[in-house]
Amino acid sequence: MLLRRLLPIIAVHLCVIGMPALAENQSILVASTTSTQDSGLFDHILPLFEKKTGITVKVVAQGTGQALDTARRGDADVVLVHAKAQEEKFVGEGFGVKRFDVMYNDFVLIGPSNDPAGISGMKDITAALVAIEAKQAAFVSRGDRSGTHAAELKLWEEAGIDIEDAKGSWYKDIGQGMGAALNAASSMSAYVLADRGTWLSFNNRGDLDLLVEGDKRLFNQYGIILVNPQKHPEVKAEAGTTFINWLISREGQAAIAGYRVNGQQLFFPNAGGERM
Repeated sequence: MLLRRLLPIIAVHLCVIGMPALAENQSILVASTTSTQDSGLFDHILPLFEKKTGITVKVVAQGTGQALDTARRGDADVVLVHAKAQEEKFVGEGFGVKRFDVMYNDFVLIGPSNDPAGISGMKDITAALVAIEAKQAAFVSRGDRSGTHAAELKLWEEAGIDIEDAKGSWYKDIGQGMGAALNAASSMSAYVLADRGTWLSFNNRGDLDLLVEGDKRLFNQYGIILVNPQKHPEVKAEAGTTFINWLISREGQAAIAGYRVNGQQLFFPNAGGERM
């Protein structure tokens, strides 16, 4: 597959000495979201897994929609994303073996400290979006078919706003990942929906502040799926299953919980204890 041939260019390599139970230098490709990479989570947990198993994990970070497309083509062994309806469809169509909850955090609405829409401290995310649209205040959308983009579009809909009709020059659709969207919002003093993990690890904040949080509609669940080897025989099912089972095990869940930035926990493990 083309993507597999391009791995030396686009993948994140984290190599460690492994256990003898699996072949030396064995590796898997995980298609995941920009939020899990931009937040620094993988840099924290993958060395722990690789040291234990000897399996090298290479990550391609994309929007959720793109990551699932990569997996549909057989260009990944495992997919770790955050759009449950899309994940369940992926499994239902036979492209994935089984979906497991892994962890969660939440989305937050970020914006300029001068807050032209007057939304700071609101607990109703849809009311905040109505205020932004009414003021035609600058808003950055990822526009990349990611889980965050899907969540944003759903929230506009719940706010009673047809964003395709309502958007104008105030609405910046950039078609890029979470880090890039936050950078764009910082440079333009714009509002943006972000996952809390990436926001907490983001360093180029400029005059941006966290303005809206706490609405239950901002819950952000992550799931993990083994790509179906019956559709794609090249999938490394044994090594991929080892990674999934580790991530949802007590040890893997503790590794997720242990990742903090400036003392703040970015992701909260919530695997149900099932195994492949």
